[in-house]
Amino acid sequence: MKLFQCQSCGNILYFENRTCERCGHRLGYLPDAGTLSALEPTGSDNRWSPLAAPGQSSFLCTNAEHDACNWLVPAGSTDAFCLACRHNGTVPDLTVPENLTRWRDMEAAKHRLIYTLKRWNLPLVTRAEDPEHGLIFNFLADPPDASQQKVMTGHENGVITIALVEADDAEREQRRKQMGEPYRTLLGHFRHEVGHHYWDVLVRDAGKLEPCRAVFGDDSQDYGEALKRHYEQGTPPNWQEQFVSSYATTHPWEDFAETWAHYLHIVDTLEMASAFGMQVSPQLDTKGELAGRIDFDPYAAESIQQIIDAWLPFVFAMNSVTRAMGERDLYPFVLAPDVIRKLGFIHDLVHGRV
Repeated sequence: MKLFQCQSCGNILYFENRTCERCGHRLGYLPDAGTLSALEPTGSDNRWSPLAAPGQSSFLCTNAEHDACNWLVPAGSTDAFCLACRHNGTVPDLTVPENLTRWRDMEAAKHRLIYTLKRWNLPLVTRAEDPEHGLIFNFLADPPDASQQKVMTGHENGVITIALVEADDAEREQRRKQMGEPYRTLLGHFRHEVGHHYWDVLVRDAGKLEPCRAVFGDDSQDYGEALKRHYEQGTPPNWQEQFVSSYATTHPWEDFAETWAHYLHIVDTLEMASAFGMQVSPQLDTKGELAGRIDFDPYAAESIQQIIDAWLPFVFAMNSVTRAMGERDLYPFVLAPDVIRKLGFIHDLVHGRV
């Protein structure tokens, strides 16, 4: 993720900002330009003129009415929703205040996901464009009757279901503990589940099954049996030598989705660090083994090694800082050589090199 700047007053802006706190301009994100823009009203049909694109008339996504989106739709478009929100299927009952608050948090995570997918120009096909495999998000609240089955987060043929309760910090932390996970976030859910979707699109449907299986294993094994085995027997010994997380050991599909999610974590975090001009140079590191400089665009990196060489010193420093605050590590995972090789496959895949 990047930092942005108000075209009116030069104030530094964050991706989710709706209004410039310095000059008061309304803000809107232009997904095709990849920039957040100060807006001037045009005086007609609720249209706005972005200062970042003079002469280009736009209007805000319909979900701006719920303060759930700050993206713009081109004036010539017939869509009421922006590039991100047009992938929505079911949203919760927004007359319930708790639902509205949680859905806004879901949208913030989803918009960050779409930002990443757009950066790589990955296929973003809606359900209307492809009724069988188009990407669609359903945000579902648990039924009021406690005896009924709760909503399960998951993916099936382009349909990504996210349990609304995952936006409750206390509930999500409880589930993290129950599952024995070192990390559980809304953005992590989105990145993992969309990994399944892009396995379908970029691997299965693109004829890349064999090179993928050479890295992640045979995905034709029974998924239900693999899942049952995982929950009954747990993870194999020394799993960290080959997998990025314990859940990745379940089945090659989950290994791919977990690795995909971590690749997105790493690249997007490095872009944010780069926007702040961060570099790591520990005074006690006389050999330079923990030194790193993020002076490149991680989204356009030539190789996974360039990304890893920047990531390891940075995350070592960040983990040390969070420990100083009495918090868990920012990134509590080990990247063994086999895991880096899998990350390299994802890197080559999103860049069209597999």
